Amino acid sequence: MVAPIRPRLTPYPYLSLPMPDYFAHESSYVDDGAVIGAGTKIWHFCHIMPGAVIGARCNLGQNVVVMNGSRLGDNVKVQNNVSIYEGVTLEDDVFCGPSCVFTNVSNPRSHVSRKSEYRPTLVRRGASIGANATIICGATLGEYSFIGAGAVVRGEVPAYALMVGVPARQVGWMCQCGLRLRLAVDGTGACGACGARYRGDGVILRQIDPPVHRR
Repeated sequence: MVAPIRPRLTPYPYLSLPMPDYFAHESSYVDDGAVIGAGTKIWHFCHIMPGAVIGARCNLGQNVVVMNGSRLGDNVKVQNNVSIYEGVTLEDDVFCGPSCVFTNVSNPRSHVSRKSEYRPTLVRRGASIGANATIICGATLGEYSFIGAGAVVRGEVPAYALMVGVPARQVGWMCQCGLRLRLAVDGTGACGACGARYRGDGVILRQIDPPVHRR
């Protein structure tokens, strides 16, 4: 009697599957249809929903939700307990502190559907949002702006602006490297740490010379 031919089984079949080029902790859910860049790390109890786009080299802390229709650029850092709702865009190098809050509806009611009224929020490159700060939908945070812990932002924020309080108000300017700037009477100044030079008119601040050295 001829023995039946049995299919040859690979002892570790999962090794033949393509491995993602990002890391997601086993307790997190990454739904089909999410796009995640190389080198990104997704830690405990996160949920990345279909249609979310996350760039390369991002780091998402514990209990982060990234919803459909939201976009994160490269090298974005999102600390614990942050929900990034549909309509929120974070450009490259944005930092979101622990438990900071985004919204996408300005007048929510449980019994009224307002999905067609979502208002977009844009956080431009290099901006930092402090712990427990709230960003009301429709706002645009300028490049390298700095939102202090617990602040409530409900409008436009200039590039490099330092915002604190409830509601948030501007109290100064921040260097690209993250230190507070001291400007002369003529509106010019240089960062004591990295050497970048700036010029402003009290409303707009521009970098006129790049950092001399990186911190």
